[in-house]
Amino acid sequence: MVPRSARVYVLGGNASTLAFVSSLRAENGQVTTWLVPIAWTPVGVTVGEGWQRVSVPADNIGGWVDQTFPAEDDHAFVTSLRDLEVLLRTAWHAEVPESLSESMLLNPEDIPDDVLDGIDGPALPLTQCAVCRRMCVRDHFVWNDRQLCAWDYHATVFGKRGPWRSQPYEERLFETLPAAAYVSPAALDEAGVEVVLIEGGLPEDRMRRIVNLAIGEDSQAAYLAVRTQDGLTLLRERAAATT
Repeated sequence: MVPRSARVYVLGGNASTLAFVSSLRAENGQVTTWLVPIAWTPVGVTVGEGWQRVSVPADNIGGWVDQTFPAEDDHAFVTSLRDLEVLLRTAWHAEVPESLSESMLLNPEDIPDDVLDGIDGPALPLTQCAVCRRMCVRDHFVWNDRQLCAWDYHATVFGKRGPWRSQPYEERLFETLPAAAYVSPAALDEAGVEVVLIEGGLPEDRMRRIVNLAIGEDSQAAYLAVRTQDGLTLLRERAAATT
């Protein structure tokens, strides 16, 4: 028996899209399917705004799902076609929701945990990374007026050519710090960088003094301060391993 709250049956997904139906009543041999943009980030999956409506032949939904979400895509998944066939035979129907949540899903057990967490989170505006073209959250990582995904932002800004320094910051330089939604330890590992300080909930002048104190006591290393949504984070280039 279909739960009364169920309004969404997820067909499958991949690195950039989640597909679902809310009705399997065919019209002119077609079933309406909704495509939801999603972004896989270092901190989880984010569901995007702006759904796309497409029509899929009612007698070939399974084929469409297999073609749209092929197994060679690392993030691709498909849900139970057997359950889908049952819903087709009964002409299951529900009203299309304005937003997604786990409580609305008819088949949450078929969905990867990361995607399920994203469905229960807020929908955010997504865009494509200017470097790798993967989906990312708009305005979370911007460098030189380009929208970047977290991975490419970390590689570019926190890489060898980033604005590293071994001297404390002058006051005026704090106004031009790289700004990011967050700093990802997983992405930093690839760049050979470590987090030294995470500051938040303090007055701005105190955070600046703490950053400069840490840099001033170690002139042999390269440091980079980053402004995040929570405050300031201080990074340090990891020393090369000696043999």
